[in-house]
Amino acid sequence: GSATGGKAGTGAVIGGALGAVAGNLWSKRMEDRRTAMEQATRGTNVEVSRTEDNQLKLNIPNDISFDTGSAAIKPQLRAVLDPFASSLQNDPTARLMIVGHTDSTGSAAINNPLSVERAQSVRDYLVTRGVPGARVDTAGRGDREPIAENATDAGRAKNRRVEIFLREPAPA
Repeated sequence: GSATGGKAGTGAVIGGALGAVAGNLWSKRMEDRRTAMEQATRGTNVEVSRTEDNQLKLNIPNDISFDTGSAAIKPQLRAVLDPFASSLQNDPTARLMIVGHTDSTGSAAINNPLSVERAQSVRDYLVTRGVPGARVDTAGRGDREPIAENATDAGRAKNRRVEIFLREPAPA
């Protein structure tokens, strides 16, 4: 106490306040989870990032997640989801949103349900690994939110993806 001038807790309080954006908290646990997921996904092309509104985002490319036209999870994706699920089992505050995306090939009548099915496949897998289903929401965006041009094979490949958003709601 006296070595720090009696202000030992001040930085933690300020830091905690700065970490709450849009109702989400960026805690040490979230930072540790980001580091762990970066290590677990090294070499897989999975992008792990912190969003502007303090969510942990995993952008999972199609090459390790699903075959074309399929919602069946590939073994490479299980290797990413297993450590992620383990990190969530003892965290009652964490909430997930899983969003499926497709490229622009095929009709909306095919792509929209496929994107939803892919998100639900990831959700179902996480539930089998101990993540409470009540804490996981899913959505499908079809081809409506591309992150690359759909004019090239490489661009379409980037657009076929699943995004997982993890948030830790700030205390009310």
